[in-house]
Amino acid sequence: MESFTLSVTINCKVAQVFKALTAEIPQWWTQMFEGVTNEVGSSFTVRFGESVFKTMTVQELVENQKVVWQVEDSLINIPGLTNQTEWINTTIIWELENREEATLLHLTHDGLHPEVECYGICSAGWEQFVKSLKAYLETGKGTPFLNP
Repeated sequence: MESFTLSVTINCKVAQVFKALTAEIPQWWTQMFEGVTNEVGSSFTVRFGESVFKTMTVQELVENQKVVWQVEDSLINIPGLTNQTEWINTTIIWELENREEATLLHLTHDGLHPEVECYGICSAGWEQFVKSLKAYLETGKGTPFLNP
């Protein structure tokens, strides 16, 4: 079973991408954010309205190279979705490669694969928010989920 992967080139320095992943989540993913993302062992929660949340622990930080989050708790309360906790015990891995004035960003969501019920919804969500991250870093304005 192959996990979800996505790669994108972002036209900014690798340190800016690392900072966005470890200190600026409300700017590109969701404004409904609480917790700490820049210390190994710390936890944070991202919410998408009242019925969707993910709580993660920062598992690994290698400055300007890698960020790893372990999903500890999750609820995706979307009509028609029978298994609403599929993200629990999955791992989100961000790998950064310096490309002179750009950064090649690799996202792997280990445990999110085509056999998972939410795969279509969740992979589309990752594509949307990685585009938001790229826009935020290149233009200063992302398109995060807004706190209603």
